[in-house]
Amino acid sequence: MKNDDLMIYDEDDLRSKIYTIRGVLVMLDSDLAMLYEVETKYLKRQVKRNTERFPDDFMFQLTKEEMSILRCQIGTSRWGGDRYLPFAFTKNGVAMLSGVLNSGKAVDVNILIMRAFTAMGRMASIDSNISQRISHIEYRQIETDKRIDDIFKRLDMDIPKEGVFYDGQIFDSYNFISNLIRKARHEIILIDNYIDDSVLKILNKRAINVSATIYTSHISENLKLDVDKHNSQYPAINIEVLKKFHDRFLIIDDDLYHIGASIKDLGKSVFAFSKMGIDKGVITALL
Repeated sequence: MKNDDLMIYDEDDLRSKIYTIRGVLVMLDSDLAMLYEVETKYLKRQVKRNTERFPDDFMFQLTKEEMSILRCQIGTSRWGGDRYLPFAFTKNGVAMLSGVLNSGKAVDVNILIMRAFTAMGRMASIDSNISQRISHIEYRQIETDKRIDDIFKRLDMDIPKEGVFYDGQIFDSYNFISNLIRKARHEIILIDNYIDDSVLKILNKRAINVSATIYTSHISENLKLDVDKHNSQYPAINIEVLKKFHDRFLIIDDDLYHIGASIKDLGKSVFAFSKMGIDKGVITALL
């Protein structure tokens, strides 16, 4: 057989006829018959005459369920319904076929098929290795997320839900607010009518991906300048005018806190705080 005759079988086309069934790479009898240029019934007849050469790891017949799944995957009904359940040949089974068909063409075509099987096996190995690596990364990410969640749960336990800070407890009150800011996973909303650059510094303790918005009754030129300079260097803090609030509120993700003093004045006088057991939407609906 001339080499030019073999060129009609494109390697990509051969690989497209290799399927994964029952966890192994196989080719179907009709595809092999087409490649060998024999009738499918002839191929099957020769196999049945030599059944001892085709153990289960060389060849097996598809079930109706496997046939249905295969039809769905490749979108064809060329196998003629459930009455014809094709035989699937593994790489070893295909190699054995060249011997029972007694065809020079079968031998030559088998060389190309073996190369296609080898290429598919190599690709499957690479895919498996990539999948294992991805699974390992996902597992480590899950473990990391669990540790992070555990850390935040501990932080939540360490942060009191209500209490009073007394005059002079500047560091304690500052540490209290800082821990709340660090706890945020998604967003921070501060409602406070008295803001200066110290509040911007406190909000900078949040994670990079956490948004921050301040609502205050008045934005002076100095404050606007401070915010602009801050946002040119650090993750942006949005600031908007809102005059309808008297009290101060701090929203950390889904948690709503009532803060008795302006953030910039914490610890300079007695103030109370409390984590409110109501939905934050009661406040955000008014923004």
